[in-house]
Amino acid sequence: MIQTLLLIIVIGLLGSRFLPVRGVKQMDAGDMKSNSKDQQLIDVRSAIEFQTNHMKGFRNIPLPQLKEQAHQLVKDKEIYVICQSGMRSMQAAKILKKQGFTKITNIKGGMNAWHSKA
Repeated sequence: MIQTLLLIIVIGLLGSRFLPVRGVKQMDAGDMKSNSKDQQLIDVRSAIEFQTNHMKGFRNIPLPQLKEQAHQLVKDKEIYVICQSGMRSMQAAKILKKQGFTKITNIKGGMNAWHSKA
């Protein structure tokens, strides 16, 4: 009984890391339109991944540094977050949400999806 309960808790905790965040919009990479001054485009992949290939206009803030660098972002402007597959960008969206950002859009499928559309 205790093992089953622990297993359910562990599965729930792991599963919650991959669920969409309430209040965070989801967008397909192919739906990215030209950016305006009211958008902040953030790529949360590592610096090496970003240097290798990135979408024009995106700024690199690696996920491990996002908490410390979030103060550089403007809270009342829309933020678009991308990574390689959409997993780290969803974690980034959670971090930003906890810090009071409300206009957050996660790019579903990340760079993998963007490359398949290009």
